[in-house]
Amino acid sequence: MVRKSITKRWIFNNFGLVFLILIVIEMAFIYAIQNYYYSSARQYLLSKINAVTSTLSIHAQDSSANFNTEIRTTLENFNEKDKIELMAINSKGRIVITSSGFSPDEDVSMPDYDEIVSGGKNGYWVGKLPRGEKIMAVSVPISSINSEYSAIRMVVSLTAIDSAVSNYIFVFSGVCIMILLIMLFTGFFFIGSILKPIQQISSITKKYAMGDFSVRIQNNSQDEIGDLCTSINYMADELSNAEAMKNEFISSVSHELRTPLTAIKGWAETMSYDDCPDSDTMKKGINVIMNETERLSQMVEELLDFSRMQNGHFTLQSATMDILAELGDAVLIYSDKAKRENIKIIYDEPDMLPFVFGDKNRIRQVFINIIDNAIKYSSAGDTVTVTAKSKGDKIIITVADTGCGIKESDLPKVKTKFFKANHTRRGSGIGLAVADEIITMHKGTLEVRSKENVGTTVIITLPAESRLKSEKGKSNEQTK
Repeated sequence: MVRKSITKRWIFNNFGLVFLILIVIEMAFIYAIQNYYYSSARQYLLSKINAVTSTLSIHAQDSSANFNTEIRTTLENFNEKDKIELMAINSKGRIVITSSGFSPDEDVSMPDYDEIVSGGKNGYWVGKLPRGEKIMAVSVPISSINSEYSAIRMVVSLTAIDSAVSNYIFVFSGVCIMILLIMLFTGFFFIGSILKPIQQISSITKKYAMGDFSVRIQNNSQDEIGDLCTSINYMADELSNAEAMKNEFISSVSHELRTPLTAIKGWAETMSYDDCPDSDTMKKGINVIMNETERLSQMVEELLDFSRMQNGHFTLQSATMDILAELGDAVLIYSDKAKRENIKIIYDEPDMLPFVFGDKNRIRQVFINIIDNAIKYSSAGDTVTVTAKSKGDKIIITVADTGCGIKESDLPKVKTKFFKANHTRRGSGIGLAVADEIITMHKGTLEVRSKENVGTTVIITLPAESRLKSEKGKSNEQTK
């Protein structure tokens, strides 16, 4: 396919259009200026010839005067005979007297005279003499004045007029050419200011497509091109960060998978090599295998949930649920682990909370993830506090720890997929992203507050069931 560049499109569309417009304007100008000069010359000749016919009419009324002598005297004494030739035409259509004294050829063409012979009041003609000179001629009938003469004719050369018209056309053409040259110069300069950044963007984005995010586009513009360069550079930064987080995620997941697999393999080998392992060893090994298998299962399920969210296949099995029961189960699951790691869990359980309409398994998954993170990022001697309360038509669950906390610069990114604020702690970096998505799907919010070396607080807000039912009822009424 033939490449359609911006320059070619500009030349054919913009420059070509302006070129055609200027041609049309110049043609109109040529017509107007020529018509103006020719009309002026024609009016001038008519005024002169009417003055002559008026004079001859006066002489014709004088019975004592010889009309032939008077007409010859009038023509010979014509004051502009150096510019205009005045002629008298007899009743036979022959030029018998001229102001110059020279009689033209008998076969000379006189369309202006033919026009008045045909009944016209005034005759007018613009044409060329046999020798090539361009002239203008007007004729006026005088047969009513004297029967021997049929018309008075004036002829003027158009050389001077055409020269003046040509000068105007030359000047106007020069102006048009200057306009086109200026348009070409400014157009190519403008196109260059667009093409250079686009070529740079094209070259660099090809590198981005190959996975090289190390280069950035130089931005020297404050216009839309500059905004585009800024956006692409921002995109490259985000892609670079996402690539780094993805690589870190793969490394973390690989490590997370390797650790339980190593433990499972080690205990399996220990129990298989030992011909008769004692009951304590067997029990300990089975417990380790079961715990590590459960850990692997949770990780795989977390990865599957994340994949479903990315593909839009993540669904909820919602029903009326007791949120206190799910929260209590999650706290109970991590009580033994917290004791083993010398971390204190304080659970301030209320007597009762409103029911929630949601997926209890997904809500429990969120609680487990948040409490697991609190223990994961805490050290021996730290405390994890879990509280739940209702406020209006909302239920608020808070999980606070006194662990390592999160840097202020990392806080806005903690719910981003693959992001890990602390690389020294285990985890894939997608658990909080999955939890936030689940809470969002339940029309709730998940807020993270943290201060480095002080601790982290996660606040989960969910709507009570009555509120959800009222919202659904309003939605159904609006649909109807």
